Amino acid sequence: MKSNMDLTTIIVNYNTANLLHKCIDLLRNSASTITMNTVIVDNASSDDSVSLLQSDFSDCKLILNNRNVGFGRANNQCIPFIQGKYVLLLNTDAFVAEDTITKTIQYMDKHPRCGILGVKLLGREGDLQPSCRYFPTPLNIFLKRTGLERVFKSIPLVDDMSWDHNSARQCDWVPGCYYLIRKEVVEKIGLFDPRYFLYSEELDHCFATKKAGWEVHYFSDTSVVHLGGESAKSEGELTASGKQVEALQIESELLFFRKNYGSLTVFCHVLLVMLTDTIIFLKHAIKRRSSFFLQTPIKHSIAVWSLYFKTHFANTPTR
Repeated sequence: MKSNMDLTTIIVNYNTANLLHKCIDLLRNSASTITMNTVIVDNASSDDSVSLLQSDFSDCKLILNNRNVGFGRANNQCIPFIQGKYVLLLNTDAFVAEDTITKTIQYMDKHPRCGILGVKLLGREGDLQPSCRYFPTPLNIFLKRTGLERVFKSIPLVDDMSWDHNSARQCDWVPGCYYLIRKEVVEKIGLFDPRYFLYSEELDHCFATKKAGWEVHYFSDTSVVHLGGESAKSEGELTASGKQVEALQIESELLFFRKNYGSLTVFCHVLLVMLTDTIIFLKHAIKRRSSFFLQTPIKHSIAVWSLYFKTHFANTPTR
């Protein structure tokens, strides 16, 4: 049965009970002129999220997981409940403006080849965040970490912030905190690759979307305030050392390179990481920095090599 719904919004929550009301209230206000259904997944939160969702948001479709299955997999659980012409993935720490929903849907209506749309992202204090990105490569990551991007200026970095953010444009990929997708894209290529537990899901999805012939656009005529990292802050172990977060970032990057660029590229990336960390170590040694600065690049290289082998040469996720 065909649905006349305009939008299905999917929200994945993990220990952000304090943000739910603001996020959803602003969403509903912004979507007041359209028809929308909302699906909320709770990823086994340990705060008051579940009781709050059941009492205050019972009109939404609620999916309550008994364990944290990861961001991408949680979004994938919502695919059977998509009814709208468009699908919005919205983070709980992303607060839409009054005109965001209407304007972004109107833009998608006018640009039928636009499969995915992102918007201008602002921080808590109104500072501009990376909102429109280039695909990462072993080379542009190497140049950024070593500072050599000042020499090789023609090679685009992942987060190039030098362009005019006040005009719409096509791009490689957009962050997943406000991620508007044409339903046809989901029907054709699916949503997120379940191998990514956290990080790189939207990067990989945009890569697949463009490969399938759709376009990814950045839209400048509205903004979303994105706090960033709120779920990670709920994990004491994560904030104490950052080791789990860093490990997930490294693993997802390895998986992305292997899947989309091949085994030789991911191996070259690992070698360049080791070269980069060696350069950083030597810089700190020359400046006679403390042992903390000397140990950091060494630990980073060890982590990358360890995950390269644990993932069977970037083929299989660890969780």
